Amino acid sequence: MTTRVAAYCRVSTDSDDQKNSLENQKKYFSEYIDRDPSWQLVKVYADEGTSGTSTAKRVQFNNMISNAIAGGIDLIVTKEVSRFARNTVDTLQHTRELMTHNVRVIFINDNIDTKDKDSEFRLTICISWMMISLIIFTLIL
Repeated sequence: MTTRVAAYCRVSTDSDDQKNSLENQKKYFSEYIDRDPSWQLVKVYADEGTSGTSTAKRVQFNNMISNAIAGGIDLIVTKEVSRFARNTVDTLQHTRELMTHNVRVIFINDNIDTKDKDSEFRLTICISWMMISLIIFTLIL
């Protein structure tokens, strides 16, 4: 059985360095998905120059979620939780909604797969740690 897989990547700015990073991420995901013969690449969705704080204005992200809910995607892979969303509400809302449509999300660097029973707990910890780190970083600067 073939699993229809989409990848999601995002960069926060549209600087040249970030554009190169986005192209590298797209290439990485295409190769990553191609390594599994049971996976079929649907699309690499990519938002450029958009903040991770809210998913509301991320056109490609929202297109991906809509396509998944409509039945066009079985699995979404992304580099890490911070690329998917940077707040607990958005992350849990989207992953829960996707799971009701039998769509998994794999956060590669965080080693989280939403098919695992403890994934929501681990997602919450990751996001909380990101928020704490951001606050500390902001205070230092």
